[in-house]
Amino acid sequence: MGQLVSIYIEDLDEKRSYPVGTSLQIILNEISPLLNTKVLGAMVNNKLKELTYEIYKPKKIKFIDYKHPAGKRMYMRSLTFILYKAVQEVYPNVGFRVEHSISNGLYCRIKDKNTILTQEGVDKIKQKMLELVKANIPFERNEIETETAIELFESQGLNEKTKLLRTRGNLYTSVYKLDNTVDYFYGFLLPCTGLVDLFDLKHYYNGMLLLAPDKKDPSVVEPILEQEKMLKIFSEYKRWGKILGISNIGDLNRSVEENNISELIKIYEAMHEKKISQIADRIRKKYKKIKIILIAGPSSSGKTTFGKRLAIQLKVSGIKPLNLSLDNYFVDRKLTPLDENGEYDFESIEALDVKLFNENLLDLLEGKEIDLPKFSFETGQRYYDGEKLKINGKNVLVIEGIHALNPKLTSLISDEVKFKIYISALTSISIDGHNRVHSTDNRLIRRIVRDHRYRNYSALDTIKRWQSVRRGEEKNIFPFQENADVMFNSALPYELGVLKSHAEPILKEIQPNQAEFSEANRLLKFFSYFLPIPDGEIPPTSLMREFLGGSTFDY
Repeated sequence: MGQLVSIYIEDLDEKRSYPVGTSLQIILNEISPLLNTKVLGAMVNNKLKELTYEIYKPKKIKFIDYKHPAGKRMYMRSLTFILYKAVQEVYPNVGFRVEHSISNGLYCRIKDKNTILTQEGVDKIKQKMLELVKANIPFERNEIETETAIELFESQGLNEKTKLLRTRGNLYTSVYKLDNTVDYFYGFLLPCTGLVDLFDLKHYYNGMLLLAPDKKDPSVVEPILEQEKMLKIFSEYKRWGKILGISNIGDLNRSVEENNISELIKIYEAMHEKKISQIADRIRKKYKKIKIILIAGPSSSGKTTFGKRLAIQLKVSGIKPLNLSLDNYFVDRKLTPLDENGEYDFESIEALDVKLFNENLLDLLEGKEIDLPKFSFETGQRYYDGEKLKINGKNVLVIEGIHALNPKLTSLISDEVKFKIYISALTSISIDGHNRVHSTDNRLIRRIVRDHRYRNYSALDTIKRWQSVRRGEEKNIFPFQENADVMFNSALPYELGVLKSHAEPILKEIQPNQAEFSEANRLLKFFSYFLPIPDGEIPPTSLMREFLGGSTFDY
């Protein structure tokens, strides 16, 4: 037996010795009966690795499955590659593009406008995907010279990839091969197609909806959740990107290299202002009926700045907005519901005194003056300090919060007097045609920068809290987003290039011995695709100033 290396297997809480050069797959084969889950990859010294990774030095290993965010991303990339190859075989030379996440799936389409995708065509693609899975073909990763990769992708007509690789500046690039098809992916894939054994593909609008296993129960496919309004917002911003020539990171980097970024910032900021003005105009047309504006959106979507900019546009229209904070309506701490871990669940709607809130709203709408409740986060109790509130004919109440679109929050109030707004950062640019920019990553990066600047939190602190924040959003915000009268996309295509120089130093503070190192490493790789963009041209009223600082609004 050759030289041995000591491996600490976190899943078993024990050390084992293996010959130098042993792959993770061999270790997994030995211990898989003890894990009782389908392993997709592993964290090695808190860094994501594929199962083909070989061990040459002492390491700490934790195997991951689909329920782990990194495991799900590996599954989705592999599933996307299978879909791409299936499309190539059913519709040769038509092109394929991953658009965005929608309706609990991934919306994809054929690029050739002359090819009409039908239900029969989607069924053929799905059948070809099933054949590829059954064949259990390996995903082969190879490191090749970047110039060779560029030539390879140019020959396939994948120009978005060539633009990306040219502006990234690396000497070598890792590409994946599935049978005779080559592609590039941001992140790792699974060892073989056989592991991608659960999915569905549906004909959806003008494209396809790729459905993966459910996050909570990976034994079933995620059900379709109709999000027609969200799809329209994505489509609108995609059209704008095409008009302006900014659809992917390669386009954005080219704009930086050609010194066109200043104009791009001005155009997108003007577009935001126009959208907010249009929303104010819609409210103005119904101002005799509308008395309550409800604004909801996930963390770091820019709700606060949006609300302030909307207030200015409303004042231009002769409407005087008044803010009513949901924080004033927390129940006393002893009445706060507990979560599954026995901790106070402040994000539950039951943490609010919904009954009192509705009673106060009814009184205000009837022209009565109310005693405004306050809540002390120090004592965990409600109190009154004598502040009162009354509205007149020119006032509207603006209510912002995670529960704003939940019908239960304003259950006693007629829908006729409400105007509901959903805001989120729905990223409209992609990495390339097969790799999208996740909106959740956009918001996480915003939050890392904001928390560091305004709350003295490290990137480690923010990343630690992120999964809890995401669970709260999925429970309290996303189920009600289609209730909105209007949706506002707060994402700015240039923003990730700006956030790069602010976020990178904070992310680099996370050490390899910390569990969050893997996520920091992933985000740092993500930023490697972007050329930096200076923030000097960003106006002081921009939504970006809520995260970067330098805003002329008070927060």
